[in-house]
Amino acid sequence: MEMLQGQLSDDVLGQLSQQIGADKEQTATAANGIFATLLGGLANNTTDTSSLSSLASALDRDHDGSILDDLASMVGSVAQQSAGQAPKALNGAGILGHILGDRQETAAQQISQQSGLNVNQIMKLMPILAPIVMGVLGRAKNSGGLDLGGLANILMGSAQQAQSGGYGDLIGSVLGQVLGGGQQQQSRRGGGIFGQILGGLLGGKK
Repeated sequence: MEMLQGQLSDDVLGQLSQQIGADKEQTATAANGIFATLLGGLANNTTDTSSLSSLASALDRDHDGSILDDLASMVGSVAQQSAGQAPKALNGAGILGHILGDRQETAAQQISQQSGLNVNQIMKLMPILAPIVMGVLGRAKNSGGLDLGGLANILMGSAQQAQSGGYGDLIGSVLGQVLGGGQQQQSRRGGGIFGQILGGLLGGKK
């Protein structure tokens, strides 16, 4: 989360705010919610060696982190391109589809309640920020020379940090549909959703 939040310089936040028609403070709050949700979704989707391997391959192939070198240009590029035109590193819609699937609107509704932005604004922001998540993960993997266990540790730590940073309820409400509706309430008591996600990461790590 700290690495992700560090990408949002004042200039980048200003550019994002202009594109969705919001102030910087609300945009930053929404961005943190989106980052936390995407990290939780990635953790949920990679609870075994096979899925971790697929993520590692995608990072090596398409997400080396080079987009982070000029985020201002990247933000403008993602906003202007359709999903069919964008290269995979910038295909925010495609990344969201892989991570959240049909839960994107559910995520947007929850983040809207937290940030005060409307759902349409959140839906515009999500595909712009999704490539940043993958770029940060790719750079962390490459710079650290991480194997699957190291990648699992990053996802586990990120999910834990997102939860402790106040986003546990948000992620639980989004992922509850996948892991079972009854787990959503458990997540608010410190178990449930995150217990299953983190347990799966630890159990599937090899």
